[in-house]
Amino acid sequence: MKNSRILAALFAVAAGTVLAAGPARAQMSGTAPIVVKDNPPRQIWLKGEVIHADNNSIMVRDEKSALTILTFTYTPELRDKMQRILDGGGYQYGDKVKIRYQMGQTVALDVRGRPSKPL
Repeated sequence: MKNSRILAALFAVAAGTVLAAGPARAQMSGTAPIVVKDNPPRQIWLKGEVIHADNNSIMVRDEKSALTILTFTYTPELRDKMQRILDGGGYQYGDKVKIRYQMGQTVALDVRGRPSKPL
């Protein structure tokens, strides 16, 4: 009997504590919210050597690391420019190019370099 009274008392204290706490709420202060700027991805230039180029993509070996090979597709505007270059013979294996792209992306925004004469 004594144990049941102790258990009942403990249960009542625990239930009272849970009910008294109420729902959790976010604390509001009089300060304005913090605004974080969303910076656009950084555009960088890659110097490389052409491995393969066609009207859909270009594969290049990074000039800084001979083991790094990257493949880029083209933006619609660049695709037209690349088609004109391909009509004139296109880039050949070993041609030096510079490719502008956004960091973390695999879409070339611009390709610069002189295509060599086809063999």
